[in-house]
Amino acid sequence: MEKTNQIAAVGRRKEAVARVYIQTGTGKTSVNGKDLVEYLGREVLVMQVREPLEITESLGKYDIQATVNGGGVAGQAGALRLGIARALVRIDDRLHGALRSKGLLTRDPRMKERKKYGLAGRRKRFQFSKR
Repeated sequence: MEKTNQIAAVGRRKEAVARVYIQTGTGKTSVNGKDLVEYLGREVLVMQVREPLEITESLGKYDIQATVNGGGVAGQAGALRLGIARALVRIDDRLHGALRSKGLLTRDPRMKERKKYGLAGRRKRFQFSKR
């Protein structure tokens, strides 16, 4: 992609980080060099990623190129969604209200809970034996 009029944004979800680059175009979306549908696999995740574009009525207006690493496929889809929403706001500040009201500009803070010492996992305990 050319560097002219290209907007960059970062989205994060769980352990996934997405770097999103948007520029005016025909609506092509590629993630790590693959088509969006091919990369994510599940239609629900594709709908989740396209949600900011549908809300702002800009589905065929922008070409999106993204690099995603870390986490699983669902976390990566969430990171892409946040990155696209942030990039759209950088393009046109008037879209901020519509995206904010749908909760698309809020970074999801839920993370995996750490394992604690003396336990089998984060909360699971070892079997108790009285004798």
